[in-house]
Amino acid sequence: MSKKYRLLMLTTLIISGCSMCYELIISAVSSYLLGNSTLQYSITIGLYMAALGFGSYVSKYFKKSLFNVFVTIEISIGIVGGISSLLLFLANIYIANYDVVMYIEIILIGTLAGAEIPIMTRIIEADENNLSVTLSSIFSFDYIGGLLGAIAFPLLLLPKLGYFATSFLCGLLNLSAAILIIWKFGDNVKHVRSYLVIAAFVALSMIAGIVFADNITNEIEGGLYRDQIIMIEQTEYQKIVVTKHKDDVRLYIDGNCQFSTADEYRYHEALVHIPMSEAKNHTNILILGGGDGMAVREVLKYDDVASIDLVDLDAEMIRICSTNKNITDINKGSLKSEKLHIYNMDAYKYLEDSKKLYDVIIVDLPDPNSESLNKLYSNIFYRMCKNTLEEDGVMVVQSTSPYYAKNAYWCINKTIASEGLNVKAYHIQVPAFGDWGFNMASKRELTEDLTFEIETRYLTSENVKALFQFGKDEIAEDVEVNHLTKPVLMEYYNKAVDDWN
Repeated sequence: MSKKYRLLMLTTLIISGCSMCYELIISAVSSYLLGNSTLQYSITIGLYMAALGFGSYVSKYFKKSLFNVFVTIEISIGIVGGISSLLLFLANIYIANYDVVMYIEIILIGTLAGAEIPIMTRIIEADENNLSVTLSSIFSFDYIGGLLGAIAFPLLLLPKLGYFATSFLCGLLNLSAAILIIWKFGDNVKHVRSYLVIAAFVALSMIAGIVFADNITNEIEGGLYRDQIIMIEQTEYQKIVVTKHKDDVRLYIDGNCQFSTADEYRYHEALVHIPMSEAKNHTNILILGGGDGMAVREVLKYDDVASIDLVDLDAEMIRICSTNKNITDINKGSLKSEKLHIYNMDAYKYLEDSKKLYDVIIVDLPDPNSESLNKLYSNIFYRMCKNTLEEDGVMVVQSTSPYYAKNAYWCINKTIASEGLNVKAYHIQVPAFGDWGFNMASKRELTEDLTFEIETRYLTSENVKALFQFGKDEIAEDVEVNHLTKPVLMEYYNKAVDDWN
């Protein structure tokens, strides 16, 4: 292949990498906004592959001015892909049919990317007359570019830049490829100055988008959250947002509220003090999740606690909640306690490797709306919890709402019981969440006759008995066990979300 066409190979690498990033952005944003990541990624991949085929098919109808067609494709992908994440967030705020915008973006990017290789092949083949070499070279660069995009997005682009700056950067790369082609093959491009002006203008717009990405983020997030945003941070694993309205501070992970200072004490008292009151010993405590430090704060009320092991995947979550004054004022600086030992690792992996036994295990994980979280609600996970529990120890699991997600709640209950544990279901009204449920479990029989010797704001020895009672509309019987290899819980949970949305 002659040197003059090697630049086209480079543009293939760029386009392929950027196109992969666009599809990952669309999937990730849709999972962030709508949940059910399996569905979002499946739809995106399926539509994108179909659109690639459609683009390849329609490319045969372009017979003249192939360089103009190719440059138009580059500029178009840069525009559509560059604003893709912005359009999705705006659609979520202002348009009822978010899915339509998502589908249009996928189809447009896929169609344009699908037409690129056939057009480029015909351009090169017209001079080279060696189809096998041309195709092998183009497809090699195309696949390598896809791999680079797939690696760069989760490991570098999203954690460092966020959704908006990443899509603008990819758009800029596409526009840069178009400008390179115009510069190198200007003699073959009709109306070359017009194309150059358009490409340069759009490229400058993408640069402006990158520069002002944080400002755009603040404006968009302001439409997603009702209160003033005082902190936004995209970590390697999740997006953390803290809002404040008067004295009410709220923390969100990937758009889901984790606590409100107006009523978080209700949730954390029910989560911690009911199993702690049931437990005979409090020497060694394990908290899975709970990186905000609220559960640790409640556990530290017991003087006989000797050691607390907290396992939270995201080190940045721990850093924020141990240094941000808005949060440390609430958790009382619990994450700095000398009794606390923090492990930034996957809870599943921790239980696999742990040889230590605990008197109380507190499972305070986000709701099971993804595959990675679903495994932390599986029968195997609870089997490992059981193996890590002292013979007379007690475990509690945050179990979502028995009212809003009835099947999901009782699926968790049944899954815990399937591992030979005695389970007691209970729930509490938390104004920020509604009716919220927990499941307490032990190898021994449990009681509902509990007393509290520590200071509480809501729980009493009298009202605790009512927490173990459920109405008819909060009970589900026909549910399956959530197996690691058959994740029915995620289906129950996502259906509940769809029903209430």
